Amino acid sequence: MERGVPIRAISRAISVLSAINRSGSATMMEISKSAEIPYPTASRIVQTLLHEGLIERESARKRYRATALVHTLSMGFQAEDRLVVAARPHIEALCNEIKWPISLATRVGTRMMVRDSTHKLTSLTFSNYYPGFTLPIAECATGKAYLAFCSDEEREAIISGWRATDNETSKQGLLIVHDDSVLNQIRADGYALQMRNLYNAEPGKTSSIAVPIHGNDGELIGSLAIIYFASALKAGPAVEQFFGPLQKTALAIQRQIETAV
Repeated sequence: MERGVPIRAISRAISVLSAINRSGSATMMEISKSAEIPYPTASRIVQTLLHEGLIERESARKRYRATALVHTLSMGFQAEDRLVVAARPHIEALCNEIKWPISLATRVGTRMMVRDSTHKLTSLTFSNYYPGFTLPIAECATGKAYLAFCSDEEREAIISGWRATDNETSKQGLLIVHDDSVLNQIRADGYALQMRNLYNAEPGKTSSIAVPIHGNDGELIGSLAIIYFASALKAGPAVEQFFGPLQKTALAIQRQIETAV
């Protein structure tokens, strides 16, 4: 890495803005905890973001939320929408079949971003996860599946991102890739599990199983997950019930993308 990179203050500001965006609105204590930044530092960053107009304080309570100005940060980004378009009818069909919500995610840096979901189509969910919601790669099923099946070059880029930061999620990521046992098991199984999801709106109440989605020429383009109540199913029955339909749907999405080209 270049000397002096990353700039810690910028990294922390991005973490704070991301934490606010993930939660919809949050208190200072929640922002500090989610961003893994000391409270006084988080407070100074929040004041800066308020000054720049990227966030605002809710008038009736001490909570902060992102403003429409954050949309301008994505104006130069040309999104690949073909995956979402191709996947939508298939994830709706799967949700109608199994009743549990489905999420489609792609990698953004060291996190997985929800690109589409069916949480609004079922009552078997605690929260609706909107496009743009992100989760640490090493601590979600879609991320683990992606990490196992991506190219060596892409995996090294993810690892470099972890090494450039100093927080619990990056440490967990480096622990997973310390040897090949975890990723080799995911490759052999064809799926990844995350028991008791922690980085969501209802920590510990849901679990997930995910499979990779490939595009043209076998290129890895994302992951597909089923999210279910942790109290409803143990890992074994969940795999037995969901892996087949999930894998079938991922292949259907791949074929849809291939025929659309």
